[in-house]
Amino acid sequence: MDCLFCKIVKGEIPSYKVYEDDYVLAFLDINPNTPGHTLIIPKEHTLDINSIDTDTLNKIVDVAKKLSKEYEEKLNIDGFSLCQNNGISQEIKHFHMHLIPRYKDKFNLNIDEVYKKITN
Repeated sequence: MDCLFCKIVKGEIPSYKVYEDDYVLAFLDINPNTPGHTLIIPKEHTLDINSIDTDTLNKIVDVAKKLSKEYEEKLNIDGFSLCQNNGISQEIKHFHMHLIPRYKDKFNLNIDEVYKKITN
């Protein structure tokens, strides 16, 4: 299998990990819509919303809730969007949820600066 996210899970491709447990991995998107844009994925390869099991989906939502609260404190976000794509709108064919921070005022930090704020 030549899945980019599976390679990230295996450590074959580096990432800016912000959360990891036995089932879920979350890392910063390298082409973010906004600073702190995070991808939350199951560690086990799962194609989309129709194939992911409910327990894993619930774990991903729990991580989204945890990270959104953390980003409120560390990045001073004013809100966030959760997005999950399927079929032709899914660029990488491995289930992933986008946590996209929203800011009232312009907030420009590069990925390294965001990572430092989140992990410190």
